[in-house]
Amino acid sequence: MAFLSFVAGEMGGKVISPPRRAALGAEVGVLLCDVGDAGSLAAMARQTRLVLNCVGPYRFFGEPVVKACVENGASCIDISGEPQFLEGMYLKYNEKAAEKGVYVIGSCGFDSIPADMGVLYTRDKLKGTLTAVESFLTVKSGPEGSCIHDGTWKSAVYGLSDQDNLKKLRKQIGYTPVPVVGAKLKRRGLVFYSQEFKEYSIPFMGSDVSVVKRSQRYLHTQLQETPVQYAAYANVGGFGSVMKLMFAGILFLLLVKFSLGRKLLIKYPEFFSAGRFTKKGPTQKQMDETSFTMTFFGEGYSEGQDPQKGNPNVKICTQVKGPEPGYIATPIAMVQAAVALLEDAACLPAQGGVYSPGAAFSKTKLIDRLNKRGVEFSVITKPEV
Repeated sequence: MAFLSFVAGEMGGKVISPPRRAALGAEVGVLLCDVGDAGSLAAMARQTRLVLNCVGPYRFFGEPVVKACVENGASCIDISGEPQFLEGMYLKYNEKAAEKGVYVIGSCGFDSIPADMGVLYTRDKLKGTLTAVESFLTVKSGPEGSCIHDGTWKSAVYGLSDQDNLKKLRKQIGYTPVPVVGAKLKRRGLVFYSQEFKEYSIPFMGSDVSVVKRSQRYLHTQLQETPVQYAAYANVGGFGSVMKLMFAGILFLLLVKFSLGRKLLIKYPEFFSAGRFTKKGPTQKQMDETSFTMTFFGEGYSEGQDPQKGNPNVKICTQVKGPEPGYIATPIAMVQAAVALLEDAACLPAQGGVYSPGAAFSKTKLIDRLNKRGVEFSVITKPEV
């Protein structure tokens, strides 16, 4: 097994690389390359089968890596949660990657392996036809709380300020509409009290919904599988937490529309995020004391029941849980996705291209690999009619 781990900051990065056909051992070479130096990226890509791209924000630093990989015959995995980058790479490189027989798979970290594979896991555990899923994310931390490095904050600032271009990009791609099968999933409000968790919840602002939709579109159009409707939410706690979040959210949405506001948001992430995002990132103790749980509530139709007739008559609850999401669960997910790509090659889509995780890994052993390494998938309540 030969693959690359590409670790990069805003000015370039290091690549840990075994030779193309050598077995992965304890000692590996180090290649230095820069996302601003196309020659160094090409030289890197020619020496491997797979690149793990950790540079970000991806809208600024991601494409040169994808381009070098596709042109030089290497597959590529990233941990981006930026829909515009992910879908832009699909538009630009899907056909080229297919011609080269390489796989470009985005969102292979906490965004969005738990959500995308969690929906597929729920589908596979339901005896019948799954038609709709809601997920609820809960993040628990210790006395010192938790925080995230401001690289993720920057991605959010630039992404939300550029929503109009994302809409134009999707029109340019010309996505095939995903049909609604079964009863239409009702969307919840911007803030609501979750009876399931006895706390307030809000729509999850990450890329999970768009990634899952891309996977479901592929599975429906290419494999004729029943598409699953999906909505994602995050639990935020009591009324006090809701008020703080609403104030910070309104301020963020106001500032992100203007150049000066974006500069302030990027310069003072800790202030504007109430300490959630910092330039230093979390301490080791914070990471050790933090964990996540993503709970999926699925509904559908029992075996023999026509999903186009009547209301859903079967439900199921599943769960994905793991360690601190950003810096522990993400590398676990990314590396296991890489191993699945290399070792489960016969189970990947028949031709190369730009894929979401669910589209690429739905037939592989990725969930089994994750279960063995601390990101655990389980059934909480068995299907109930």
